[in-house]
Amino acid sequence: MKPTGSLVLASWALQLVVAGVLLQTLFFKFTGAAESVYIFTTLGAEPWGRIGSGVVELVASVLLLIPATAGLGAGLALAVIAGALASHLTILGIEVQGDGGLLFGLAVIVFVSSAAILLIRRAELPIVGTWLRARSLA
Repeated sequence: MKPTGSLVLASWALQLVVAGVLLQTLFFKFTGAAESVYIFTTLGAEPWGRIGSGVVELVASVLLLIPATAGLGAGLALAVIAGALASHLTILGIEVQGDGGLLFGLAVIVFVSSAAILLIRRAELPIVGTWLRARSLA
């Protein structure tokens, strides 16, 4: 069963939040801003990790803004942001270069919002939706 009413509105609000955060960070990744270069140098992934994650985030953002692919975009955003959170928790730390934990906080927001979008739109995902419809759980 596809989401209706308030769930659709909630999903769209979350989709806009996630896409907005991801698109905002692209400027810093693609222009080689000092903080982005520092992060990916610390991770041993400069410049390809910075550029590659930026491309994945751009694709996820576009998918989130297209109704038919919003669930896929959320899944992609969830995957890439899980890597960012793991990097913060294992290598970078919560606070990066005196940002007060801003980047970590944004990553948490994207993670939770993407998970919520996936939950709301689970029946629209190709494999999951087929499985749910076969069991009449959607």
